[in-house]
Amino acid sequence: MDDKVAAVKKISGEVEPFSIQKLSRSLQNCGASKEDIEKILTVIKPRIFDGISSNLIYKNAFFLLKKYNRVSASKYSLKRAIFDLGPTGFPFERLIGALLKQKGYKTKIGEILNGACITHEIDVLAEKDGNVYAVECKFHTDPSAVSNVKIPLYINSRFLDVQKAWNNSGKTTHLKQGWLATNTRFTKDAIEYARCVDLTLLSWDYPPNNGLKSNVDKYGLYPITTLTSLTKKEKARLMEKDIILVKELSKNPDSLNHLGFSEKQKALVLAEVHKLCNF
Repeated sequence: MDDKVAAVKKISGEVEPFSIQKLSRSLQNCGASKEDIEKILTVIKPRIFDGISSNLIYKNAFFLLKKYNRVSASKYSLKRAIFDLGPTGFPFERLIGALLKQKGYKTKIGEILNGACITHEIDVLAEKDGNVYAVECKFHTDPSAVSNVKIPLYINSRFLDVQKAWNNSGKTTHLKQGWLATNTRFTKDAIEYARCVDLTLLSWDYPPNNGLKSNVDKYGLYPITTLTSLTKKEKARLMEKDIILVKELSKNPDSLNHLGFSEKQKALVLAEVHKLCNF
């Protein structure tokens, strides 16, 4: 089939022409070998039909990639794995906090702060070089959801209320800036407004080349929901024990003990853990 003939329906509802090059790049970006990519494309290309969903293409590619390279499959599933951290936003807040720690910030999760008018719960409070940043996390369980301009408008108004009280309280630190992080994307208006009021934004692919995906890959901060050697139920049980990141599982492998694994099963999981985090 001609690459440009079949129309692909994205999760957002948008339609775009199928691109074998785009699929190849996505597989290459997760570390798949040239040989594995060629094998996957050979199988998938004849299955493409007009109106196929991007989700079905992903499922087919993930199934095949998992057979060839579990670690690459884990990285390939990152976007969906972050959605699987829900339904609450707390694990996502932990992920953002861990990312900021990697960048040299001291972080606190779920801090209650006084504002000039009312009190506010701040998802992540980050401090570095005497400056403090109030980070709000907007976690979506719907992949098609976006954060429109109403979200940064609301977040900035909360930040200004907290900033006024903080910087007039005699604290030795300065509450410098508000940040907003999401696991999907921002609308154009949301980005323009944030730039105007100096609100830092972080989404799946924003800022360009420095978004959530890029940072997770850079620092190896993969959530346990990326692991292909665990079932959905097993991942949920680990999250109940407050194990959110693959790195945390590496540092505390005994967390697997309550899942009733044999030594062989445990070794399989830990092998994937170590490879995924480049230990």
